[in-house]
Amino acid sequence: MLTLGRAGVDLYPQQSGVGLAEVETFAKSLGGTAANVAVAGARLGLRTATITGVGADPFGGYVRTALRGFGVDDSFVRTVPGTQTPVVFCELFPPDHFPIHFYRRPIAPDQCLTPQDLDLAAVRAARVLWITGSALAVEPTRSTLFAALDAREEGTEVWFDLDWRPVFWADPADAPALYARALSYATLAVGNVAEAEVATGSRDPARAAELLLRRGVRTAVVKQGPAGVLGRTATESHTVPPVPVRAVNGLGAGDAFGGALCAGLLAGEGLRDVLRAANAAGALVASRLACADAMPTRAEIDAALRKEPV
Repeated sequence: MLTLGRAGVDLYPQQSGVGLAEVETFAKSLGGTAANVAVAGARLGLRTATITGVGADPFGGYVRTALRGFGVDDSFVRTVPGTQTPVVFCELFPPDHFPIHFYRRPIAPDQCLTPQDLDLAAVRAARVLWITGSALAVEPTRSTLFAALDAREEGTEVWFDLDWRPVFWADPADAPALYARALSYATLAVGNVAEAEVATGSRDPARAAELLLRRGVRTAVVKQGPAGVLGRTATESHTVPPVPVRAVNGLGAGDAFGGALCAGLLAGEGLRDVLRAANAAGALVASRLACADAMPTRAEIDAALRKEPV
């Protein structure tokens, strides 16, 4: 599996229920959705790599070292001169309020990727190319993403994490057309209700899934928070309830879900079982502070599922 998008450093507070101004200590971990999904997949036994950028600074070295430590190939990570590796802070107000603060200005290295940075042989060879909506926000990475898509053989697996971050866009109104273009390559799309609305214009999960299928994806997955997750193909539809946990930090849950989704589908498991495992993976990470560092093993996912009714 090859992911394309963001990597950086998460500095998350070790005090919960207070704003950043009152936080006393932070814990450092690897972050960024493309990195997180690659780590989550590696933790579940996949061979993974990520296409991203880091700055020529100590945090860039940390990102590379952390990726390798988690078993993720960092061969396609570009060091971009004149940029700083992104840092992300959040605030913890469980159970469902986790404001996030991105330090990526004036431009982040993952937004500076060019088509020349692509190893097209690796892009073609990957079993899955996992792309992210945030990579569409800024040139030249936008063109690089489409160059990667054009390099894939028609019908091979392109899985689109809708990953909507409006703060990255100069004009968020540009996003729907670019999402539609990316969807024309995708075989799977996954996102929450707000992300599905950007891609389809509908906040209704069933309608959004139907519209994603009409755009050409073979599998549509719409995450609904406390209402669970909806997965649809042309021949089946499943709504799977969430796995209840005591939330600590919900920000990495979607990336854990994505990694488990990849692992299960690539293993040939049925969609309903894959969604149950992905829900459990997301819940486990939501019960922990970090994102990449907190990705669960298969044994942990299975243990969580044994506590839930089938």
